Amino acid sequence: MATKIHLRAEGGGKPITGLLTAGQRHEQPALPALLDRGAVKRPGRGRPKLRPARVAGDKGYSSGTARHALRRRGIGPVIPRKANERRDGRFDRAAYRERNRVERLINRLKQHRAIATRYDKLEVAYHALLTIACILLWL
Repeated sequence: MATKIHLRAEGGGKPITGLLTAGQRHEQPALPALLDRGAVKRPGRGRPKLRPARVAGDKGYSSGTARHALRRRGIGPVIPRKANERRDGRFDRAAYRERNRVERLINRLKQHRAIATRYDKLEVAYHALLTIACILLWL
């Protein structure tokens, strides 16, 4: 019954899109699906923006394939390396400190009892409650 919530948030800490996976699954497969969702409207005219300048994630998203996929899309990864990975490239600690906005967002979402305890058996119903909670944060 465990579920992982993967969120994409904007710079102010408000949710853009959310994705659910099973609790035993790794975070890696959710990254491309999370980046393909949630376009941001540009000021003025033009297509919506899908690619952020940088993506900050925790060590669960750390792998060479994830970094390569992000760089191929033109996105700078701000993900710390695991202890068993090679240390090549710089790591921007100041940008990584901004990741706490996502953690605070998850805490605000879990203030809703139905999201924190997951009473719903179906993924569709739980995702609907997550979407409603995200909408309430925008209002």
